[in-house]
Amino acid sequence: MRSTIGDEWWTELKSITLHDSSEPPSWPAGASEEYREARRRLSEAELALRDQAEAVAALRRELPAGAVLPEYRLTEVVGDEQRAVTLADLFGEHDELVVYHLMFHPDDDEACPMCSMWVDGFNGVAAHIGQRAGLAAVAKAPVDKLRAYGRYRGWDRIRLVSAYESDLPADLGAESPGGGQWPALSVFTRDGTVVRHAYTQSADFPDRSARGIDLLSPVWNVLDLLPSGRGDWLPHNNYAGRHCRE
Repeated sequence: MRSTIGDEWWTELKSITLHDSSEPPSWPAGASEEYREARRRLSEAELALRDQAEAVAALRRELPAGAVLPEYRLTEVVGDEQRAVTLADLFGEHDELVVYHLMFHPDDDEACPMCSMWVDGFNGVAAHIGQRAGLAAVAKAPVDKLRAYGRYRGWDRIRLVSAYESDLPADLGAESPGGGQWPALSVFTRDGTVVRHAYTQSADFPDRSARGIDLLSPVWNVLDLLPSGRGDWLPHNNYAGRHCRE
């Protein structure tokens, strides 16, 4: 059933309008004083982390205009039709574009499990991001192989675009000279017909340490809430159920 809630939904939902002035709970009534004190210290650290994240986001927004980019000839499949597209075409009706660089070498039969997990998340929120910006996953694999893998994963909301004969991955640092692939996310802007690079962040920071784009996946953020943490767990492409190959 389609929602009847308007744009100012915060004025219409009883789950919001019935709030009183009390603070939201952080622990149940039976919590020990030791737990309460530790939780208060954690709350202060979480607030500091939020403020640092806001400061980093502001620095990102303040980056000067990036390099002007070429057209980049890419390929996607719409319905049963294969068609050539440019980087500018991926913006749709927007002037900002987010591209996830999917690790999928042309000779491989499937994409990187870690990248697949990230695109699972992007596919789930594509309709929301699409209100503000274009969104696509770009891979070096040929378009037919990419499309088949996308169908297997259930990626039906995010644009899947092949850069099989394009220099886009290499130019953005998502492909090494030897053909190896790097997971990364790039943001672009468009002014008329001019497309500029705005931002790229790899899954590895420049010092080769990890967690460069972990904040973009809910999986890592949820696992970090567990008392056991994320540990040494890694995703794979063959879970029992939806993503299990026959």
